[in-house]
Amino acid sequence: MVRRIKSLFANVQALETVLVTVLVVLLLSGCIGVTKRDDLPVAIPENFSEGGRVPYDRKWWLEFDDPQLQTLVEQALGGNLSLLAASNRIAEARAIAAKAGGDLLPQAEAAGSVDSVRDHRRGSSADSFVLGIGASYEIDLWGRLDATRNSLVLESEASESDYYNAVADLSAQVATVWFRLSEALLQKDLLHRQQQTNSKLLELITTQYRFGRAQAADVLQQTQLVEGANADLASVRLDIKLLNHQLAALVGTIPESELPAPALLPELTALPVTPLPADLLLKRPDVQSRRKKLQAADYRVAAAVADRLPRLSISADISTGGSRSSDLFSDWFTSLGANLLGPLIDGEKRAAEVTRTRAVARQRYYELGQTILNALVEVEDSLIREKELRNVIASQQIQLRLAKQTITQVTTRYRQGAEEYQRVLLALISSQNLERQILTSHRQLLANRVELYRALSGRIDGTWTAPHRQPDRQSGAIPESSPQLPTLLQQKGCEYADTATE
Repeated sequence: MVRRIKSLFANVQALETVLVTVLVVLLLSGCIGVTKRDDLPVAIPENFSEGGRVPYDRKWWLEFDDPQLQTLVEQALGGNLSLLAASNRIAEARAIAAKAGGDLLPQAEAAGSVDSVRDHRRGSSADSFVLGIGASYEIDLWGRLDATRNSLVLESEASESDYYNAVADLSAQVATVWFRLSEALLQKDLLHRQQQTNSKLLELITTQYRFGRAQAADVLQQTQLVEGANADLASVRLDIKLLNHQLAALVGTIPESELPAPALLPELTALPVTPLPADLLLKRPDVQSRRKKLQAADYRVAAAVADRLPRLSISADISTGGSRSSDLFSDWFTSLGANLLGPLIDGEKRAAEVTRTRAVARQRYYELGQTILNALVEVEDSLIREKELRNVIASQQIQLRLAKQTITQVTTRYRQGAEEYQRVLLALISSQNLERQILTSHRQLLANRVELYRALSGRIDGTWTAPHRQPDRQSGAIPESSPQLPTLLQQKGCEYADTATE
């Protein structure tokens, strides 16, 4: 036993030589440092032009007080196939990051072989048995492996932000389609009532015509108005079918599935609380995704720069063998080595890769800026649109009240023979169009509120299918928190930020 132990450590002196060499190289090495980028691509305003003070639930669809809408949103978030695919992209990205994290750790493999060679001429045979373990470890001199792993971790974080952005988009789509379906059903009921009114008026005009107090053209025009309502009804029925199909696809069911019928369009509450623009950008998952993709691109720049520098790896092997299985473990062979590998001529491939990764980082920088601008514009547009839509509806209601008063007066005068039918027809068409326009405007106001909630929403948590976070970044997993805007990359004293604003 003592002899075996001495044999295992026979080349301690060689080990010491390797370790001294490694230590010297490590002392000469350091992190690849590049200029840290502290600014954002666009200036952030201090406040929005409009603002509300009413707090709202993070699950903003609850604010409409519509149980059917709540059920549909929850069903979509649990059953939408695109969302399920997005959740599995998170798992894929995390696995890729964890795989890259394994390159930072020593690698070891066990091997065994049995060979039997027979000399048929001499009638002899020779057997050999070998067992061995080989280990290797690349020392991350310049942070290349760490930068590669961190870029993939940030990509996985970005995929998670993309998932929650998809959650917000899907819930907004469901609410928007639901309100369009509600409007279509209300339009259908309204058209039925208008058709009844038009039919009664057609009977009146027909009677007037029989007694010579109306012209044939009056009857034809009123008949055309009745038929126009039939065409509008057919169009609305088509919309109802298509919206039902669209809603079924969003919630993850086949189009023939039975969906609940909408109730009346809900009334809106006051404007919700509007956060400061800087706070909004910290909440929005699309902005967070772009920021993490930018950080990942910065790490890839660092990895590409480090790839142009020498690599240092150490390896160790231990094996035992013999001509019989009983000879195994009776003798040992060990080897230890250090390898320093550096590129000399590569046709400028590595330099081109550095140029490419820096260009990608600049792309991500400006894409982040555009996403920030879009986020600010979405909020501003929704705030201004709600204000003006309320003014539009108020004006339409006044017009409708005046149109109905006009109908009452001109219809009475028409029956008395003191008014032409053309005034009755114009007043009737104007009133009925206004009734339909008010319904559409109300639905547009609701859809705009959905867009406002969507623009203000951050990460929407729930019990649906987003994969759970993993405990730490050391193995390529996702950390519990990430740097906030405009903080960029900080990694144990090494800065990996591209000079995108050069």
